[in-house]
Amino acid sequence: MEPVRQLRSIALSAYGPTALGAVGTGAVLPVVILSARALGAGVSTAAFLLSLIWVAQLVGDLPAGALAARIGERSGLTVACAIEAVGMVGCAFAPSLWVLAGSLALLGLASSLFGLARQAYLTDAVPIALRARALSTLGGVNRIGVFVGPFIGALVVSRWGIGAAYLVGFVSSLSAIVLVLLVPDITAAHRRERGVARRSLVSVLSEHRRTLLTLGVGALFIASARSCRIALIPLFAESIGLDAARTSLVVGIAGGVDMLLFYPAGGVMDRYGRMWVAVPSMVVLAVGMALLPLAHDFGTLTAVAVVLGVGNGIGAGLVMTLGADASPVDARVQFLGGWRVMADLGNASGPALISALTLVAPLAVAAVGMGGAALVGAGWLRLWVPRFDPVSRATLDRARPRS
Repeated sequence: MEPVRQLRSIALSAYGPTALGAVGTGAVLPVVILSARALGAGVSTAAFLLSLIWVAQLVGDLPAGALAARIGERSGLTVACAIEAVGMVGCAFAPSLWVLAGSLALLGLASSLFGLARQAYLTDAVPIALRARALSTLGGVNRIGVFVGPFIGALVVSRWGIGAAYLVGFVSSLSAIVLVLLVPDITAAHRRERGVARRSLVSVLSEHRRTLLTLGVGALFIASARSCRIALIPLFAESIGLDAARTSLVVGIAGGVDMLLFYPAGGVMDRYGRMWVAVPSMVVLAVGMALLPLAHDFGTLTAVAVVLGVGNGIGAGLVMTLGADASPVDARVQFLGGWRVMADLGNASGPALISALTLVAPLAVAAVGMGGAALVGAGWLRLWVPRFDPVSRATLDRARPRS
């Protein structure tokens, strides 16, 4: 009960804005590709436009680290939510693919600042023994919002059209700003105690380049598999003739399974080590993507989406936890900016690879190919995660014979 009480004590300040923002994200993600298709985009172009969200996150990661360190978490969150609100309005009323692309890029820039500020706070604020559960809860709260969002999106889309889903995102962003301004600033005292590291971003990333090129590549594999899941389900839904409302429903049902697994996953990571979540998550995602070509109607696509939801759910908070484990105390924000670059390279590469593959091969081949890449990622994580995992290292230390 003690870990639960510790998390509850910071719940509203730490998790409330994330929950609100995630509702908007959940309403929007299932319809991005459909919006692009409605504006005349082909399948490959639509997948590429979805990837722009993560491309913009990637571009924004390092500047977000510098900005968050300078202005603090509360101001960073407020700025991020304001940028997101503007992007949502742009997507809702986009008259062309170019306007839609620019608006999606704003959503990605906002996400990079918002996510880094949240991760840095929780990494500092909770003890290592509770770290995975705290960050998995952050991932889980995000999943709960993404679960609720598609159902709200399906309701408004069925009544007012695809653009209404983005207005749900706009309201969520404004609500998050209000909450950030109303709740106590839980980071101010901690930042004063810790101080702001004055080391340059380049020096921090250079010092930790081996970590980023080993464990960081594992984060890239994880993020790529997850973003493929987001892109592939709507593409397969359209290919079998499902409309926007039923597509949102498929995503929402899978999200329901996804969101149930975050806290148990964090407990497994804290108790047994990060590898016992990292490898199974990637294997299940690989199986789910390989099964997508067998989906031929609403029921079978929902079943496969649930498999993908299980794989995604058991990995809740995994990338953030791995980054927190590897981050130096004296330059945490700078390192996490670089860490998020690796993860967002994966986020952007997943839909981009699907876009490239569908130019030369059927969608089914792209799904199976990305499933194979997820299996390669599972092997990479099996190799590198134990070397950075504080739980695994502590276990080895206890097992090592004393002289």
